[in-house]
Amino acid sequence: MQGQLFQGSSDHLTSGDNLLPKDGEVLVYHGFFSQKESDCFYDHLLDQIDWQQDKMKIYGKQFDLPRLTAWYGEHAKDYSYSGISMRSKPWTKELMEIKDKIEANAKLHFTSVLLNLYRNGDDSVGWHCDNEKVLRVNPVIASVSLGATRTFKFRHLEDKTLIRKVELTHGTYLLMKGETQHKWEHQIPKTKKVTTPRISLTFRILG
Repeated sequence: MQGQLFQGSSDHLTSGDNLLPKDGEVLVYHGFFSQKESDCFYDHLLDQIDWQQDKMKIYGKQFDLPRLTAWYGEHAKDYSYSGISMRSKPWTKELMEIKDKIEANAKLHFTSVLLNLYRNGDDSVGWHCDNEKVLRVNPVIASVSLGATRTFKFRHLEDKTLIRKVELTHGTYLLMKGETQHKWEHQIPKTKKVTTPRISLTFRILG
C-alpha cells in the first residue's frame, strides 16, 4: 500500500539544522544576510547582472525557460545543464562579497555561480537534481535567496511520498551536501501569491 504523503516543513528547525530526514543534508540559515545587506545585493544584482533568456527544447520544440539566468565564475569555466550551454562571465565585486561570506560558513571554495531571476510567481523550475558529471560525486551547492519569498520543495527519488519544503525568505542561505543531489530532487513551483521578483544564487564547485 502506498505510504501517506508527508510534506514536512522547516517550521520546527533552528538555524543550521538539517531539513532532510535521511540520505543527504540541507542546512537552512534564515537571515544569514542582514536586511541592509540583502537589500543592497538585491538592487545591484537586479540591475547590473547580464540576465539572459535561455530556451529549452521539449519534444523538438523550443520554449522560453520560465526564468532568466546568468553564469559567473573563474577561469572562464563554462557550464551545461538540461541541454543549455552557458558562457562564464568574471566575478563582480558584489558576487565576491556574497561568495566570501558563504565560503567562510561552508569552509569550501566555490568556483562558479548560477543566478536565476524569477520575475514573479509564474516563473519556476521543475523537479530536477543538480548532478551533472562536472559537479562530481556528492556535490556541495550553496544557495542564496534575495527578494520575494518562494517555496523550495524536496522530494525523495525512491519514495515519492517523502517531501520536505522550506520558505526561502530574503537573505536566506541554504547549503545542500552529502547524497542530496543523488537521492533527492528539488523544485520552485509556480504560485499566484507572488507578484514580485526573487533572485537565487547557487554557488557550485566545478571539477
